[in-house]
Amino acid sequence: MNITTLDQATEPVPGLVVFRLAPGHQPHNPQRWRIGHKASGLAIADSMQHENALKGAELLAAITDWTQDAETVKAAVDPTDMFVQLSYVWCIEPGTEPLAKGADASRNGTYTDADLKTTAAEFKADGYNALEVLLAMTHRVPWMGLDAEAFNAAHNRIVDLSGAN
Repeated sequence: MNITTLDQATEPVPGLVVFRLAPGHQPHNPQRWRIGHKASGLAIADSMQHENALKGAELLAAITDWTQDAETVKAAVDPTDMFVQLSYVWCIEPGTEPLAKGADASRNGTYTDADLKTTAAEFKADGYNALEVLLAMTHRVPWMGLDAEAFNAAHNRIVDLSGAN
């Protein structure tokens, strides 16, 4: 699996792990959270937000027993049906929705104070109001990869720093 260390993965349901992709692995992929088959390392699905990857793992638990070997799991699962179900919790087939060639989304979902200040200055210069800040953030790295609570906190800070109303 493409994580920095195995202890970074969580096992929300038996047989499935959720982990953040390493920065150098598929940097053009904004979906930085992966659901994987623990026993084989098989990539099952990707998600932009950690909270949705956990929801995806919970949903997958109802489909089959993921503690089985990969061949048994593959025989028991209809991929089309599985991805239709996963789409309801914002999970997709691994690596299928990359950004443009050369784009780097490896930091999606992580940010620094400098990112907040830079983004706020940009939005202030463009005269954005709070709603426009919200809309712009939902389509940009690193903001679009944040879980809901962290996104709301970052939005509030950027609005405050930019003076948007």
